[in-house]
Amino acid sequence: METLVATEIRERGLGQVDLIGHREVHFTSLDAAAAIRALPTADDVLLVAAVIHGIGHTKEDLRRLGELGDLSWAPRRPLDVSATVVGARRFGRYDVEDAVGVHLSRVLGVPYHSRRGGVRPPPGTTSWRVTIEGKRATVAVRPGDRPSHRRDYKRVGVPGTLHPPVAAAMVRLAAVAPGDVVLDPCCGAGTLLIEAGGTGARLLGVDADPAALRAATANAGALAARWLHADAAALPLRASTVDRIVVNPPWDRQVPATGALATDPSRLWSEARRVLRPGGRLVALLHAPAPWPVLARYPIRLSGAEAQIVVAAAPP
Repeated sequence: METLVATEIRERGLGQVDLIGHREVHFTSLDAAAAIRALPTADDVLLVAAVIHGIGHTKEDLRRLGELGDLSWAPRRPLDVSATVVGARRFGRYDVEDAVGVHLSRVLGVPYHSRRGGVRPPPGTTSWRVTIEGKRATVAVRPGDRPSHRRDYKRVGVPGTLHPPVAAAMVRLAAVAPGDVVLDPCCGAGTLLIEAGGTGARLLGVDADPAALRAATANAGALAARWLHADAAALPLRASTVDRIVVNPPWDRQVPATGALATDPSRLWSEARRVLRPGGRLVALLHAPAPWPVLARYPIRLSGAEAQIVVAAAPP
């Protein structure tokens, strides 16, 4: 996902990418507010307060995390801190969080709510983030009240519903154009097609579960999309009528296949091949080998399991 986020930053002209690290992309933007609004593939978009170099492996190194410089611009609200530490250290994430949180509390004159022991901070706090990778520590703050990945449209969920930034990345990889017919044959709660809602495409979702279709309808609101109750192994569509397919097929760890796919999963791909126009494109989130020759693949982890986003062209 880091590579996909960096690509979106460049393609949208949101700023200069300075670094791609572990679960983070650093970029410089002249309009931070616009960048935050226009980066749907990111889990969160934060303002960097400081990048501190020379962080070692002992607790003594945590004193360096107080080197944050001028914080006169920072929000004056109760705060919490969340940390990621890459690699083996003689300190843990809670040690990092408390070191930064206590310092911020003292400098800003606001209460600090520790997450130590898994305690959740109360509503209304300003969330700070620390990432330590190699000898570099990045300290940043979320300017808004919630992470970017929380979408307003997510009113109803179903098991296995797709994470919105992943769905947004898949839509971008599909290269959807205005007027394209975009199909999700296993649409679930509608996340993929809703993320494609601003492309000017014609959106078509299919699912064998009526509850999923009710969730998709509720989430889509006024979005112009069609939701069909049908089996993905027998799509009610004519051949060569779809320009793009975006799909997160069922996998047993979260959602078991139903209907004809339960006995023959390959029928999803034969139907996709039938309905795609020549030159059409498939983007799929897979936990198994890709069914067609792949143009590009992006490995990710979901629910603790390895997966990949694959991009494939319709076979001739």
